[in-house]
Amino acid sequence: MRAWVLSAGASSLDDLHLVERETPTPGPGQVLIRVRACSINFRDQLIPQGLYMGGKASQDVILLSDGVGDVVGVGTGVTRFVAGDRVAGTFFQNWDDGPPNASVGQALGAAPVDGMLAEYVVLPEAGVTHIAQSLTCEEAATLPCAGVTAWNALMEGPQPTKAGDTVLVLGTGGVSLLALQIAKAAGAVVVATSSSDEKLARAVALGADHTINYRTTADWGAEAVRLTGGRGIDHVIEVGGAGTLAQSIQAVACGGEVSLIGVLTREGDTSPRALMFKWASMRGIFVGSRGMADRLNAFIDAHQIKPVVDRTFALEDAKAAFAYQSSPELFGKTVITL
Repeated sequence: MRAWVLSAGASSLDDLHLVERETPTPGPGQVLIRVRACSINFRDQLIPQGLYMGGKASQDVILLSDGVGDVVGVGTGVTRFVAGDRVAGTFFQNWDDGPPNASVGQALGAAPVDGMLAEYVVLPEAGVTHIAQSLTCEEAATLPCAGVTAWNALMEGPQPTKAGDTVLVLGTGGVSLLALQIAKAAGAVVVATSSSDEKLARAVALGADHTINYRTTADWGAEAVRLTGGRGIDHVIEVGGAGTLAQSIQAVACGGEVSLIGVLTREGDTSPRALMFKWASMRGIFVGSRGMADRLNAFIDAHQIKPVVDRTFALEDAKAAFAYQSSPELFGKTVITL
């Protein structure tokens, strides 16, 4: 089988190689998957550069946490899957459900845990979930990291998003667009930001009620408050990091929640002091559990949500897919088909 393997000690995509490996076989409690599609997340761009948590890869590793395909074999003791099932791997292989804890283990696609960018993978039964019936493999491949992250932020906290709530999404990447779609299906009012009027128009087509171009409206936190009649935002999907956090806190409503998800920017005001005066909270989001993935997939089927796949690339063109993921043209998700 073919697989994209990042060399130990890698510092760039030059250290990513398409190699031939033996097709794995499932042992007891394991599931063999013929992978059909994978998607790229922001973390997947950091790993080849040695900038992800833990630094440079400690050993050779197959990249990408997000992949879906068909079950083609199961080991003894497997009860939840049979050959022909369409499935995805879960980001954390040991987090079944319930509150996060230290035992969830390491995630797919970062050394020492191989990921999904291979024609065949073997995963433990507990680290596999059925995908939404209404989605293609390419669409479903967008969900294991970005989709579950958006779902966790909006629906798994102390105040799940409900009809009439307001939601602010920053930018038009995978997490933000999936959060927009989930929020609209839940009946929320969504404010979207971008530096591109063209992308904002596309966000409106997906259901965004209000838009803010943060290049022409530098004080976008105050603008979000104005757009909600002075009330502020109930749920802020904060993917920007240090450079956007202060304005996200400015935008949040009294009693609202800022979901801290991304680190796209590294410098800025990170003081949470302003939250005190709004009785607001900040909740760290690091993807989610298999149970969250199952609930997300059921919600997607019920509401017929179609994740945004911007471009697809063939397996042999994976490096071009990584390059496109970093481009300013990106809107939604980049997918690799196998």
